Amino acid sequence: MAKAKKVDSQWSKGSASVDDLAPRERLAHEIVSEHADLLPSVERIMAAELTEEQAIVALTAFRDSIGVAGDPNRDPRVSIANAAG
Repeated sequence: MAKAKKVDSQWSKGSASVDDLAPRERLAHEIVSEHADLLPSVERIMAAELTEEQAIVALTAFRDSIGVAGDPNRDPRVSIANAAG
């Protein structure tokens, strides 16, 4: 059986298992691994002054908006504002 390819991102440089990342870092890594072109948006969310839980909410809303026409959470600023409440 072939070994799964390890994808590197800012949040997982390949030296540590993705499973060892904090929840928001794991989510950011998953998004960027699937959609490398969204790195600037994910970086914006990760750099925002949010708690761990708020960052997870923002990243989840952003991820769920991918491919959904008209979803306002596709703009990371909206995802951040909604998560910050």
